[in-house]
Amino acid sequence: MTLLVLVLAAAVVFEYINGFHDTANAIATVVSTKVLTPRLAVAWASFWNLVGALSGTAVASTIAKGLVDPNAVDTTIILCALLSAIAWGLLTWWVGLPSSSSHALVGGLCGATIGGAGGNWGVLRWSTGLWPKVVLPMISSPFIGFASGMLLMSLIMVAFARVRPRTVTTFFGKAQLVSAGFMGFSHGSNDAQKTMGIVTLTLMTATRKGLFAGLPGWASFLEIPETSGVPKWVVVACALTMAAGTAGGGMRIIRTMGQRLVKLQPVQGFAAETSAACVIYGASMLGVPVSTTHVISTSIMGVGATKRLNAVKWGVVERIVMAWLLTLPVTGLIGALLVWILRAA
Repeated sequence: MTLLVLVLAAAVVFEYINGFHDTANAIATVVSTKVLTPRLAVAWASFWNLVGALSGTAVASTIAKGLVDPNAVDTTIILCALLSAIAWGLLTWWVGLPSSSSHALVGGLCGATIGGAGGNWGVLRWSTGLWPKVVLPMISSPFIGFASGMLLMSLIMVAFARVRPRTVTTFFGKAQLVSAGFMGFSHGSNDAQKTMGIVTLTLMTATRKGLFAGLPGWASFLEIPETSGVPKWVVVACALTMAAGTAGGGMRIIRTMGQRLVKLQPVQGFAAETSAACVIYGASMLGVPVSTTHVISTSIMGVGATKRLNAVKWGVVERIVMAWLLTLPVTGLIGALLVWILRAA
């Protein structure tokens, strides 16, 4: 029970870190274009993150049941997965890199499960879960984000070609409030659900092992059979934690996303946010835990590339891509090492 409490506490910490680490995904463009101040932008994103987190549980179900064999998981494995993701999230936040909290969690979970199974890779649900819902979207989502950002920006340029620049800036300065809200909503609908899935997996494991058998009747809400879905109280708790983390801000990553990739105007910020939000929300409906960081980053690049290719600061892009490539293997290795260390201890 003590270990179970530690796991749930680590899940809350991860969700909070995910909130302030990924705040930049929702508000970097609206801050960089000076449509909102950082404080107002964070408040706006927090509200829509909360609403989005309460909108469904398809992604949570994928994390809880679709990636690894639940029978191969115990509370030690889940704790190590969360600690791995937390460590990677804090490291990349500290250096200002917009890495993927989603892939950090998936990598930590897979690595810890393999480590707990003595190196048996058969505990991974590769063909039905990891390949179609993690690896394939990881490869395709950056290209989709780039293409959708470039396409939407190109359409806007054609539609507003004869409109005065000042009028365009004024209109899209207001429209960007809507696109920033949509981006916050889509971010909550995808990222908050990942921790919901981890908490659900933890409680399913504890129920299967009979850890709640001696608890009083009022604590029966903790028991979650493997045939059930994500409980409402888990959804609400994770949604509130994500919103609180978002309210904590994340100015280091906001500066990287909104200023160092490409210099944006309100119309470009609108195009980047809208295209990215559509891609992310579509993934949420399909139960795919896509990286919101990958999508918004490449959408910004696609929008910037409509000016000219050298408008994008490709040196910064190279550092971001390196963080993306390292996330899954590094967090997987950390998760496996932590399991081996804890088991040995």
